[in-house]
This record gives sequence, structure tokens and C-alpha cells, in this order.
Amino acid sequence: MLSRETFIQKALEINLFYQRIMKEHMFLIETHLPCSETAFLAEANVLKKSFEDLLGETVILANGIISEEALNSKEIVTKYTLPAEKITMVLTGANINTNITEAELLLTPNPNYDCTEWLEDTVYHLNLRSKNLLEEVIKFKEQLLSLVLECRLGLMLYPEMLKHLIEEAKLYLSILNCLLEKSLPESQLCDELNFWNHIMMEHAEFVDGMLDPSEEELKATAEEFVRRFETLLNECTKIPAEKFIKKSMDATMDIRDFKKAATEGLLECEIKSIIPPILADHVLREANHYIRILNNRAD
Repeated sequence: MLSRETFIQKALEINLFYQRIMKEHMFLIETHLPCSETAFLAEANVLKKSFEDLLGETVILANGIISEEALNSKEIVTKYTLPAEKITMVLTGANINTNITEAELLLTPNPNYDCTEWLEDTVYHLNLRSKNLLEEVIKFKEQLLSLVLECRLGLMLYPEMLKHLIEEAKLYLSILNCLLEKSLPESQLCDELNFWNHIMMEHAEFVDGMLDPSEEELKATAEEFVRRFETLLNECTKIPAEKFIKKSMDATMDIRDFKKAATEGLLECEIKSIIPPILADHVLREANHYIRILNNRAD
């Protein structure tokens, strides 16, 4: 069982990362549904706003508690998040609560925070509320995927991307279930790293598929990342753990730099694509998160 101090800090850091990821998933779904699907649009918007509300609460609780490591990882927000949100709102006409991002940019660590019983109880119930909302989100995503696969819904996202969003949500759910037991998941090295290597591979596939055909150099780079992570997925049990961690780290740092450059290029309107700027920043933060995981595995 986690100590009170560790439970509070880890739970807040996990929720800061995943609550933003989940509300951005709902934003992507909302902005890629046909305008005729008014019921699904309304539900996507409600779920997005519900996760925004939870994230807003988490930010308030986390200030002065979050670790310097989490802040420095840039997995919560980057310097691109706020401008990406503003541009994406203009491009899509959909709303994003940028006040949350502005507050996250002001978060500070404090290793000597007062971890009271009240705070522990508040964070516990935050986890419970996040779980309940997340289960609704997963059910909604799975309903959409079923309709898409039956050709009964024209969601303008790849079915494989929708599966990808479901997998990330289910990972978050498994972590929340552990937090409700005051523990953290104990995953095997290959299981954890292969999950994220697969996520990184799919990011490269999606980027390749959303770039304009004329962006030949960027598409070739994305295709190379697909091959690189695909190779890693077959190597975990075949090479020493230390070597596998290093190869995964090298590949993830390289794709992180690629995503960073792509985010900058999209914000400056220098890349032709159908990639919303907030999606580019979204996958950049996920790479930063994975790098933090790899650093902890290497220690």
C-alpha cells in the first residue's frame, strides 16, 4: 500500500496527465462527427466538459504538491499547448477551456507539502469520480467504434485511431483501479514498454496518414518510425532488458523530437496536413510521458 504522501502525489500527477488526454480524445471525436449526429455531438461535448471540470479541480489540488520531475517531463503541458488550443478552436469552431492550461503552466512543486487526511480523502474521491466518468467515456467510444465498423456512422477518424483511444482509456482505468486500492500497477517490463512502443508506432502511422501527399520527406520519416517501433515490439524477449530499455528510449526521444518539430511546423502553418495542432501537441506529451516511464525503468 502506498504511503499517504506518495498516494496523493502520484494520483494527482497521473490524473493531470490522463484527464487532459481523455478530454482531448473527446474533443477529437466531437470535431470529427458529422453535424447531423446531434445526439452523439452533445454527448461528446458533455463528456469533454466533464473531464475538463475534473481536470480543473485536479490542477487546484496539485499546485504545490506535484513533483519537479513531473513538471520537467512536459507530459502535463508544453509551451505549445496553449497556442495549439487557440488555433485549433479557430480551425474547428469547437470550444476548449484554455483557463485550465493557463493554470497548469503556473503549477509549482513543493516537496514539503502538508499531506493531510482531508487531502488524501479528497484525492481518493477524485480518483473514484474519474473512474466513473472514464467508464462512460469507454462505453461511448466502443459504441461509436461498433457503429463505424458496421458502416452505420461516418466518424471522420480512422477506426484504428478510435481503437487506439479506447486502449489508452482502458490503461487509465486499470491505473485508477489500483489507486482506489492505494497501490500502483505492477506490470512486467515487456508488457509496459510494448504497450507504449505500440502507441508510438501507431502515432507514426496516424501522422503518415494525415500528412498531405506532397509532404514526402515527413511521410518517409514517419514510415521509418513505424518500422523502428515495429522492430522493437518483436525484440523485448530476445535482448537484455537494459538494451531494450535503451533502444526504446533512443527511438522515443527521436520520435519526440519529430513530434516537437511537427507541432512547431503546424503552429507556423509550414506543414500541409489534416492534423489539428492540439493533436500534435497531444502525441508530443504522450512521448514525454513515455520517456519518463523509461527513465524510471532505467533507474
